Amino acid sequence: MNILLICSAGMSTSMMMKRMKEAAAAKHINANIWAVGEGLAKEHIPKADIILLGPQVRYLLQKIEEMAKGKPVMVMDLCSYGNLDGKKVLDNVLIRLRGREK
Repeated sequence: MNILLICSAGMSTSMMMKRMKEAAAAKHINANIWAVGEGLAKEHIPKADIILLGPQVRYLLQKIEEMAKGKPVMVMDLCSYGNLDGKKVLDNVLIRLRGREK
């Protein structure tokens, strides 16, 4: 599973990325999770199975969805993001991806 996190400059999501990696390891989930700033999004989207936006760049949702060409794109929930709750964000990703499999 390849999870791309996007924010303004890739800095704030790097902390969330670390927490999500810890949560994935605890659940024995093989996940490649990385964070980039919005300026690098276009070149990283093709490598991702799902794209997560930081709440501060939710205004990019439509633009990123167009670039993603049908891949799931989500805005991370503000509370989970603010609390750096990587487990909750990862759980939301898993729910979203399972919903697409049905």
